[in-house]
Amino acid sequence: MKNTDPAELLTYGLHLGHKKNKIHPKAQRYIHSIEKGVSIIDLFQTADYLDKAKAYAEELGKNNQTLIVVASKRGAREVVTELCKEHNVPYMTNKWVGGFLTNFDQVLKNIQRMNKMREDEVSGEWEKMPKHERVAEHKKLHRIETIYTGVATATALPDALFVVDIRKEHNAVNEAGQRNIKTIAIVDTNVNPEDITYPIPANDDAVLSIKFISEAIIKTYAEARAKAQATAVKSEEKATK
Repeated sequence: MKNTDPAELLTYGLHLGHKKNKIHPKAQRYIHSIEKGVSIIDLFQTADYLDKAKAYAEELGKNNQTLIVVASKRGAREVVTELCKEHNVPYMTNKWVGGFLTNFDQVLKNIQRMNKMREDEVSGEWEKMPKHERVAEHKKLHRIETIYTGVATATALPDALFVVDIRKEHNAVNEAGQRNIKTIAIVDTNVNPEDITYPIPANDDAVLSIKFISEAIIKTYAEARAKAQATAVKSEEKATK
């Protein structure tokens, strides 16, 4: 895995933190300086932390473990959804569902219900219903898809989360802590990074910054997972010969 160049991070605006009066005391360690009242993040640290997070994401992929990406904030939602769809990585970008981790058994029932409704729609089962019932079912399916479509393949708790803004997604981070699920996250200078397993100090507001880091984590994970799955298929083919 190629090491991250701090100079490259500068071009994507990862260094721009929050104003001095919004700095969280425990984020001070990541700050290089204050310029015109704005905190400037130390990109040498960012590069180091990003590489550690990528190494962990790579391990998750190699072990065929599940990573869910959480990014519901405006400016991140569309970018992250597109990346996750492209690389077939589970995501929650509409909103975090309270109890997703702490009450997963119930959540799983909702996901299974959504998948069954999709199957019935495609198979033509709904055509047996009166029109007004079909319309009602379409509306129900749309509502549930808005929440769960990114995690439609979930069958068990994820092994890790990648979170774009831990202040906005504090419920996700709290639930992960309760279930001992590891977290990778972008941590800006206005948040406490201590609850994050693999913090990445960087701007979590600028679209370019979000896209750069999200792509680095998601692609690293997806590529490692694809290689592991391809190796497993080859091994099975050899075993059957």
